[in-house]
Amino acid sequence: MDLQESVRKQNGILWRVYKHVINTTAGKTSNLVISPALINVILSFIAAYKSPGATEEQILSLLKASSTDELNAVSSQIVTTVLADSTTSGGPMISTANGFWIEKSLCCVEQSFKNLLETSYKAAFKQVDFRTKADEVSEEVNTWVEKQTNGLITGLLPGPAYKGGQAVRPPGSEPVSPVWDEEFDPSLTKDSDFHLLDGTKVPVPFMSGDFFSYHLDVYPGFKVLNLPYREGRRDGRSFSMQIYLPDEKEGLPAMLEMLASTPEDEDEDIPSYRADIGELKIPKFKFGFHFEATEALKSLGLSLPLETIFHKSCIEVDEVGSKAAAAAAVVGEGCCGPAEKKYEFVADHPFLFLVKEHGSGVVLFLGQVLDPSMH
Repeated sequence: MDLQESVRKQNGILWRVYKHVINTTAGKTSNLVISPALINVILSFIAAYKSPGATEEQILSLLKASSTDELNAVSSQIVTTVLADSTTSGGPMISTANGFWIEKSLCCVEQSFKNLLETSYKAAFKQVDFRTKADEVSEEVNTWVEKQTNGLITGLLPGPAYKGGQAVRPPGSEPVSPVWDEEFDPSLTKDSDFHLLDGTKVPVPFMSGDFFSYHLDVYPGFKVLNLPYREGRRDGRSFSMQIYLPDEKEGLPAMLEMLASTPEDEDEDIPSYRADIGELKIPKFKFGFHFEATEALKSLGLSLPLETIFHKSCIEVDEVGSKAAAAAAVVGEGCCGPAEKKYEFVADHPFLFLVKEHGSGVVLFLGQVLDPSMH
């Protein structure tokens, strides 16, 4: 299995999924962050758990995989390699965990499936009483997720969602706490106006600095800044945050529409060129986002009539680096050339961002900042 090629195919739906999340949630008016990597792992898990049939085929088609074996292999690589903790080698602190809670009276779980949980998904397994102790199980799952994310994710699952003896599979979490390769000087952080989509302004703290080693990729109508994290040099991984900033202050919707409508096999062929940075200003921000992913996936042709996918993520960006975490649960039965000139990169209006591991291409987080003052 070629991990990069499999991830590239899965990433082909990245912007379309994000657009549907915005359209089916409060994303049109609020800050938003999701974990594409975690959603893909959850879908792979559902395909492996289900008997062969329509759901499996829909997931294979959506993620452009040839078999559940491929999905399991990709998930295993993501969980064990891409998201492996690298603090001992000077890289980002990453802690991942998956768990499988199932109603004890529903069925017998085959040993082969338990082995798959342990090997491919590194997941804990537990049979519980959803039918008569739904609230207790809800509390247990939420406590477990909170612990695994170092307190960043709380209240993933509401108690009433467990009525009816449904199974939960799998709450997973991926806390990430890397620092910038070149940290911002806190003494240079100053309040400035951030322009909202409705034309109003709010004062927020902006980080700034001179980073001559950084560059911009300039596209028609927007620019992309790559902020590398300080990663371990011995394991070959490379993490960064990429900020997609539209040229126009109200240009976020049009930029997203263009990204989402670009054919999947042509998304890397959008004309661009590399440029040096003049002024660099980025707002500090901190927020979380909680939603049911099922409706967004349904709009992409994936029907999960017996499942509801709960997803919650949070992120914080400051002068040192960022903290981010995501958790989910399922309830159910460019081109490059010489720099022509310097460009200012002043993120004083709504923008998109993603956190990516470049060796594999895995996108850990994808989000938008509409108002940095909203927590």
